[in-house]
Formats: sequence, C-alpha cells, structure tokens
Amino acid sequence: MNVNKMQEARYFKAVKKVKAIKSVFLHVAIYLLIIPGVIYFNLKFTPNYHWFWFSALGWGVGLLSHIFQVFEWYKVFLGKDWEQKKINELMIKNASNGK
Repeated sequence: MNVNKMQEARYFKAVKKVKAIKSVFLHVAIYLLIIPGVIYFNLKFTPNYHWFWFSALGWGVGLLSHIFQVFEWYKVFLGKDWEQKKINELMIKNASNGK
C-alpha cells in the first residue's frame, strides 16, 4: 500500500471517529434536555408514581453503552493490546490442534 492510500485510510478512520464522538455529545445533550422534561411531566401529572426513573435509567444505560463503545473504555478493563494478545493466543491454539 502506498503512502497516499495509507494517509487516506487514516484520514477516513479519523473522520469516522470524529463523527462518532460528535454523536455521543449529541446523545448526551438530547438526554439532558429530554429527561428533565420527562421528570417535570411525571411530577406535574402523576406525582404519586415516579415512573420517570424507568426512562432515566433505561436511557442512561443506553447512553453509557454508547459512550463505552465510542471511547473504547472496554480497553480500560481488558488492556490496550488485549485483542491482539487474544488473536495470537487463538492462532497458537489452533496451530497446535492442527486446525
């Protein structure tokens, strides 16, 4: 692969990552705008039953999973080169099994 193609590939990967990060910030902003409205609506019209927790927690779990995915926080738990180590381990295991 020549240098220009490699640069172009890195550029498109960076553009994709920036769009993903932008989508996280948009997701957080929408959450922060909508959930207070849901809480207000709940407390105004059905103050005896606090159902807003279901919306806030359910959406919050989805938001956290989005953040974990985009910022690759799984690497905090699995290590930076966990994926490559696992691939190498499986290749060695498969080679010894004759597969």
